[in-house]
Amino acid sequence: MRDLGAGFGYLLRGQRWVARHGKQYGFGLVPGLITLVLYAAALVALAVWGEDVVGWATPFADDWSSPWQGLFRGFLTAVLFALGLLMAVLTFTALTLLIGQPFYENLSQKVDRDVSPDGTAPESGLPLWRELWISARDSLRILIRAAVWGVLLFALGFLPFVGQTAVPVLGFLVTGFFLTEELAAVALQRRGVELRARLTLLRSRKTLVWGFGTPLGLAFLVPFVAVFLMPGAVAGATLLARDLLGEETDEDADQDTDDTEGEQVTS
Repeated sequence: MRDLGAGFGYLLRGQRWVARHGKQYGFGLVPGLITLVLYAAALVALAVWGEDVVGWATPFADDWSSPWQGLFRGFLTAVLFALGLLMAVLTFTALTLLIGQPFYENLSQKVDRDVSPDGTAPESGLPLWRELWISARDSLRILIRAAVWGVLLFALGFLPFVGQTAVPVLGFLVTGFFLTEELAAVALQRRGVELRARLTLLRSRKTLVWGFGTPLGLAFLVPFVAVFLMPGAVAGATLLARDLLGEETDEDADQDTDDTEGEQVTS
């Protein structure tokens, strides 16, 4: 339970950090806005044509009498939209981080310098194109894992009682884990921690990860909230990554530094 609270604490501290650094926060909104427009269009299309897709996929129900046909296909349409929403939440972070990779990398470095006792931040030493390639490759591998979980949860959703109680809770825990992985990857990749090692590291502190990622996943379900929380989520995930690796953090700098001092530290 202590790790659960600590994870949520990193989420709040990340939001406080970007609130003190308005310039970085402003630039961080742009990638999220672009991604939001793309996903909003996809979800609207799913809402408009989802019923047609379900009807095409269930020809065996064409001869069913009313109201069973409507109830059955209506339920499947709702489940399809819920699955689409879940996948949007799972993939929103990956696409936003890919679009905003240079900014978020810079933001994460500034957080590291701000809270590091010696004022330094690890650097990958890789060219930008190489970092983008690694990020895109790892994101795709994570999305495949998330898709497998999504299909499994979709199937379990048909189970009586379990599908309406345990499955939604499990879905948010899965969402929180993968969200945290994507966000922490910005700081961990810069430290040379590969995907397999990152996953092992996160699994070793699952309650810490859930404390950070699950509330964030719930917040991301609210329209537009994800856009405004993304910069702070990257900052908070950087602090969480330092905790996972056992790196020392200057608590006073993290909590008390104002805008002017922060700029001096990061210059």
